[in-house]
Formats: sequence, structure tokens, C-alpha cells
Amino acid sequence: MITEQEVTRQQAGEAVRLKGIDYIELYVGNVPQAAHFYRTAFGFTPVAYAGLETGERDRLSVALRQNDVRLLLTSGLTPDGPVAAHVNRHGDSVKDIAFAVDDAEAVFEAAVSRGARPVAEPEALEDEQGRVVRASVAAFGDTVHSFVERADFGGPFLPAYRPVERAPAAAPAGLLAIDHVAVSAEAGTLDRWVDFYETVFGFAQTHEEEVETEYSAMNSKVVQNRGGSVKFPIVVPASGKRRSQVDEYLTFHGGAGAQHVALSTDSITRAVRTLRANGIEFLKTPGSYYDLLEKRLGKMLAEDEAELRELNILADRDAHGYLLQIFTRHVQSRPTVFWEIIQREGAVGFGGGNIKALFEAMEREQALRQTL
Repeated sequence: MITEQEVTRQQAGEAVRLKGIDYIELYVGNVPQAAHFYRTAFGFTPVAYAGLETGERDRLSVALRQNDVRLLLTSGLTPDGPVAAHVNRHGDSVKDIAFAVDDAEAVFEAAVSRGARPVAEPEALEDEQGRVVRASVAAFGDTVHSFVERADFGGPFLPAYRPVERAPAAAPAGLLAIDHVAVSAEAGTLDRWVDFYETVFGFAQTHEEEVETEYSAMNSKVVQNRGGSVKFPIVVPASGKRRSQVDEYLTFHGGAGAQHVALSTDSITRAVRTLRANGIEFLKTPGSYYDLLEKRLGKMLAEDEAELRELNILADRDAHGYLLQIFTRHVQSRPTVFWEIIQREGAVGFGGGNIKALFEAMEREQALRQTL
């Protein structure tokens, strides 16, 4: 029997229909330097920009792309503007997780009617390349979700953005799409945020994990839309002997936010070798983890175990298949945002069998920073 809550969630999912993640915007202290980093280290190509030359008076933005992954990097041009204030409080961090939709105005109105707080009313943006409609609502912390309707637009990113001509060559790492975005939130708010995404967006909870190590603990739940194109693992700290990496994130970020973004690939070994050659550093995994790998997963992996061990790649399985994943070290001065590289071979989970290994790896990093 379908419950009233399930009916409500289904209705929300129909009204607030999301096609996927259109782009992720990070507010950063210095766009040219950040763009150079994401080009040379991750292989993203700059495709468009907006700034003083295009009529923007308070910010500079550069859009980058690799396959279906769009990043937007934005810096403030004035010390008292909203971008500068965000960076001052949070450091370089995710500001907007934007969704692709067919009708931005209808989705915005439906989300607000279901409890989302409006941030930006629907606005039509136009230039010679066509028309985009965009609107925004508030999410966790200072993060927002924009709704982007771009069916009538043929430009490189958004109207009023100029294409980057003769962009410097990038060395793509084979990063294909945004798999999921992991959120760190304050203790006691986990169910609140699950309810928010279920009520406003019609998401469903698909996974739940509780992890405890010798020193720290965390609780997590995963919510995703009906088609699985948008997935948010949400993690909160739990009581432990010391401060967890979630506590550390909340302290240095100044509240809830996107802790990491997972990018999919069809060859994680090739991607990791490319990224390492470009200077990206990854978390290290003890050899004992790989000593137990075959016992835990059997002989289902097509990849060579020795190569996984060499590259510190983690593996996990579920009823649908297996996945391979690895996590970078933090990519900015504060110990907040990092990136995950993930290869799915049928698995629909998030590496539940690896979460404790990840937590312990993060604790080793925390110990070096004296924040554990």
C-alpha cells in the first residue's frame, strides 16, 4: 500500500523534475589561478567567461568543461560584494549546484510551493546565441540550487558569456560526468535535510550508513531523484573520542556545504595515472586493505589487484556489481573540499564497504594537521 508520504514525494518529483546537474559553481579567491589549476591538473578546458568586458561589474567567472562535466569558477571584483563575503567565510567552495530542467519557471514555483526558500526569481537571459531561463532556491548552508532551462540556447555556456578563443591545451583525464555531490551538515540535521529533498524535490532515500572508528564517527543517508541523475550523500558528525573529518569540514568551512564532488570515469586507473602525473595527490590506503580485498569481493574485479594497490584505489560491491573509487587530498588551503574519482561497473552504491577505510585515511591526514 502506498503511503501518503510516498504519494507526496511522487507528486513533488513530477512537479520538480530534474534532468541532471547542469553545472557546479565554485566561488574562489582568484579565478585565473583556479582555472589554470583545473585545466592543468584535472584536464578541464576553459570555454567561456564573463567579467568587466561583458558588463559584469562585481565578479569574474570562467566556465570550464570536460565531457559532461561543467564547472563555473567565480571571484569577486570588489571586497564588499557577496562573492568576496562567501570566500572570506568559507574559503574556495561550492556555491551553486545547478540543475538542468525543461521549464525553470514551473520548477521554481513548484519548489517554492513545497517549502524551498526563493533566492532568485526566474529570469530570461538572451543574446545572439539564444535564450536561457534561470532561477534559484536556497539549499544547505549558503549553497543554492539553480534551475537552468537552456533548450533554446546554442552558446558555450550562458548568454552574455564570451567564448574563450584559443584556449590553452588541456590533458583530459577521462572524467565523464558528475556522479554525486557529498554534503557535510551539522549534527542533528540529517533527517531535516533528507525531508527537505524528499518534500521539495521528490527525492527518495536509497542508502544509510553509520561509521565508527577508534577516534570518530559519522552518520549518513543518500537521497536521489527518480532517475538517479542527481545524488546527494549527506553526512553529519556523531559522538566519538575526537573530532571527525566532518567536524573539521564544518569548522573550517564555517557551516554546512558540499564536501566533495564525485566525477565518473570508464577507466579509473588511466584517470588516476593522468591526474597523478598532473600533480594531484590522493589519499593513501594501507596495504592491509588489499590483503583482504579478494576475501571481501571474490574474483569479480576485472582490474589487476596489484595496480589497484599501487594506485591506492578502493573497491566495493553490491547486488548489482562493483565500483572503484579514490579520493584526492584537499585542493585548496582549507581542509574542506576534495574530489572523488569513481568507476561504476554495475554497482549503484557509494562504497559503503570503503567508508571506514576513507574515514581512517582522513584521520591520518587530520593527525598531521593536528585537528583530530
